[in-house]
Amino acid sequence: MSGSAHGHTTAAWTGVTISFVGFMLAGVAMVMPSPILVIVGLVLALVGPGVGKMMSAAGYGKKTDTTPKVDTAKKTPVSSGATH
Repeated sequence: MSGSAHGHTTAAWTGVTISFVGFMLAGVAMVMPSPILVIVGLVLALVGPGVGKMMSAAGYGKKTDTTPKVDTAKKTPVSSGATH
């Protein structure tokens, strides 16, 4: 999994952290009981992915790989699978 670098970006970690804090706040607020804090927590949980997407668009996400993919065994470019 680490070879694909899935989620190893500032944008991904920030979005997940905001959502996690929101879920935790909503969970604690349900036990307290505090309906306003439950709503605030759920709003935070819903805002997290949006923040992650905005940060990714601002350049804090995964960088696109511009190097051509080459089959190391054959030393030939790898096709995308599309036929002409």
